[in-house]
Amino acid sequence: MIIKLAKSEIVHFIGIGGIGMSGLALVMKRMGFKVQGSDINLNKNTERLKQDKIKVFIGHEKNNISKATIIVTSSAVKKNNIEIVSAKERNLPIYKRGDMLGHITSLTKNIVVVGSHGKTTTTSLVASILSSSNLDPTIINGGVLKSSNNSARLGKSNWSIVELDESDGSFLKVQPTYSIITNIDREHMDYYKSMDKLLNLFIEYTNRVPSFGKSFICIDDKNNLKLIKSLKIKNFHTYGINKKSNFYISNIVQSKNFSLFNLKIKLPGRKIFSINKIKIPIIGLHNIRNATASIAVSISLGIPIDKIKNGLKKFKGVQRRFNKIFDYRGTSFFDDYAHHPTEIKEVLNGVKKAYTTEKIVCIFQPHRISRLNDLKSEFTKCFIKADEVILCPVFTAGENIKLNFDYEIFAKQIVNQSKVRLHVIKDKINLARFVKQNIYGNKIVIGMGAGSISNWIKELPKII
Repeated sequence: MIIKLAKSEIVHFIGIGGIGMSGLALVMKRMGFKVQGSDINLNKNTERLKQDKIKVFIGHEKNNISKATIIVTSSAVKKNNIEIVSAKERNLPIYKRGDMLGHITSLTKNIVVVGSHGKTTTTSLVASILSSSNLDPTIINGGVLKSSNNSARLGKSNWSIVELDESDGSFLKVQPTYSIITNIDREHMDYYKSMDKLLNLFIEYTNRVPSFGKSFICIDDKNNLKLIKSLKIKNFHTYGINKKSNFYISNIVQSKNFSLFNLKIKLPGRKIFSINKIKIPIIGLHNIRNATASIAVSISLGIPIDKIKNGLKKFKGVQRRFNKIFDYRGTSFFDDYAHHPTEIKEVLNGVKKAYTTEKIVCIFQPHRISRLNDLKSEFTKCFIKADEVILCPVFTAGENIKLNFDYEIFAKQIVNQSKVRLHVIKDKINLARFVKQNIYGNKIVIGMGAGSISNWIKELPKII
């Protein structure tokens, strides 16, 4: 089927520069499809696609889809986009990314990772284990793997590892064989409107895992516990630091360069056994949980313990997940994608455990006005493990809505609730000036956010 389609169809991706869209486009190109796409701006994702000889149009124009026969669109693209309007006029089939991803993954056995936080790292850890075990899976991830400098790759086996985005409910489009559920948090309420609706979709999704597969659910998360109680069929294993877990984490040791822990494994009908001194080259309890999920699914696939440990040890990390960027006057600067209060809290907790003598400075750029409006109170409390916060302007991500509170008062509330020193800056030049005047000595500086803050941190050495 794929070969016939590849010869006759031209698939056009609207919003091809997104991390998820670019990964899917890359995999479909390597499967043999004729692939092209458009986006508003060039970025690193579009550059990677061009290296694979995928045509990318900059800007959305009617002529871009003149030869296209199938349209794939990102959830970020609006219905009045000129290419979507033109495609409808021509009666072209239009698929959401989630739909197309579901079609592609239906051709393989798969391991699907869902949840509010930790998906990308967990997907990458599973990929590292399977790849080092010579299973050669297809990978479609939500972040760039350092090992391949790409977010996706086409493997030769009949296995795929997929990160699914829950932001618009499209994760229900994929039929999982095995599933990992990291956590369920208050996120994307602009779409879901309530936690009940979000939880109900996760229940529906989990009940779809087949009898010959399995779900792996972290029971350290309160909403995952609600999920478990609501499941019709108990076709799942649990993991976490909760002693009732099927995969119970204990004896945690954390340092600046790695985490060490043991696992006690209690599976129905099997003898209890332990895996000791599991070493991963990343820090934080959240990442120990992510690694445990990857171990759990790998054991279910029958991968030997020594190969699992080797795959974890070889893990190269994911871009924008606590990546060191540069050193300056005795201070180390890091870049991290954390943009939700829970993520910020977990990263800072991990850094505090690993870096016991350094002062922690967080450069935070809020992402999306809707998220900030919805989680204002949680944001004021999530910096408790930092010593200092540098607050940047909100990265709107194209949202044209009003902030429903005063930003200066918000800054003062962070100081009061998180017990930190705080400085408000206006732009990256203002940030560079502040760093030059104030940052030196035994400190850790972490740029956090899903917007332009990553580039701000990377450009700092040139400016200062």
